[in-house]
Amino acid sequence: MINQKDHTAINSPLGDGGMRSIIILAGGLGTRLRSVVADLPKCMAPVNGKPFLHYVINYFQLQGISDFIFSLGYMHEVIEAYLNNQYSTINIQYSIEEEPLGTGGAIKKACSLAKSKNIFVTNGDTLFRANIAALQNFHEQKNADCTLALKPMKNFDRYGVIELNEDHSIKSFNEKRFYEEGLINGGLYMLNVEKFISESFPDKFSFETAYLEKFYMQHNMFGLVQDEYFIDIGIPEDYSRVQMEL
Repeated sequence: MINQKDHTAINSPLGDGGMRSIIILAGGLGTRLRSVVADLPKCMAPVNGKPFLHYVINYFQLQGISDFIFSLGYMHEVIEAYLNNQYSTINIQYSIEEEPLGTGGAIKKACSLAKSKNIFVTNGDTLFRANIAALQNFHEQKNADCTLALKPMKNFDRYGVIELNEDHSIKSFNEKRFYEEGLINGGLYMLNVEKFISESFPDKFSFETAYLEKFYMQHNMFGLVQDEYFIDIGIPEDYSRVQMEL
């Protein structure tokens, strides 16, 4: 359920002519889930009888997303068939990788289909129930090149930590180790398309290391803290947990 406050945010005036667009990265192999999931793309792993991707799409629809770009690779035909059958009434475009391009290459390729100045980006195997309107408003107010939705966590070692300056610009990216508490990258971004594709990136690269970590001191990159539900089904333990939580 979403409360009245969320409805108000969804119906607030939008940039880009009222359009909200998102790139969903769904080309992962899901190798770490092979022990518990059959040979399927990671985002298609079943959660209570429905693909995990179902929960991702439905959440972002509730948040006012009207235009979906799916970045696909491994077994893309399976995902396309599912989407064409279950979501035939929403605006969907496909960006197909002939070979793995890395997260950065996948986003760069998908950006060629973008119709708006700024676009959301998320992972098809992650659900972060951040407030999309708040992320967009913050991004536009800061005239940001990229804004990261950050999740506060406690007692973890699976993720690196991001530190912010007082103005919420990115101060540092810190490597994975045990942290008693910290802000992690929730895998949800708002990206200025023109600024991103203007860089001379190769066809294959990592968005996280070759863009975020390399350019955060040179570009307008900010973080917005959102203490909302977060799940990444990339490992069997969390895939088991999500069966109870969703």
